[in-house]
Amino acid sequence: MEERYYATGRRKTAVARVWLKVGKGQVVVNDRPLKDYFGEALTQLALQPLSAVAAGAEYDIWATVKGGGISGQAGALRHGLARALVVADESYRKALRKSGYLTRDSRMVERKKYGQAGARKRFQFSKR
Repeated sequence: MEERYYATGRRKTAVARVWLKVGKGQVVVNDRPLKDYFGEALTQLALQPLSAVAAGAEYDIWATVKGGGISGQAGALRHGLARALVVADESYRKALRKSGYLTRDSRMVERKKYGQAGARKRFQFSKR
């Protein structure tokens, strides 16, 4: 039986479930090729962990992403891919940690508060 490696990545409200297996470098996201799903710029962002450890065509990647928007999903995929690479080969951990790919980006949208127009914005003040 072939060996598969699994990890979960998160960014904002997006969650990516990522599976790796030794293969030819095919990447499928939600049953679509990676470039069809994300486009050119976000494809490069999502695959950054592979270039950090020079493991470009070693693994086939299969992922499901949901929640958030397209940018958050690409960030979640990047986080999940980095975690899955560490599960596959522990020697990748140092390079991925140094590049910051294993750190969960904790920035979230701040909630709107009552009595205000938004999270930080106030309603217009009128002196008279």
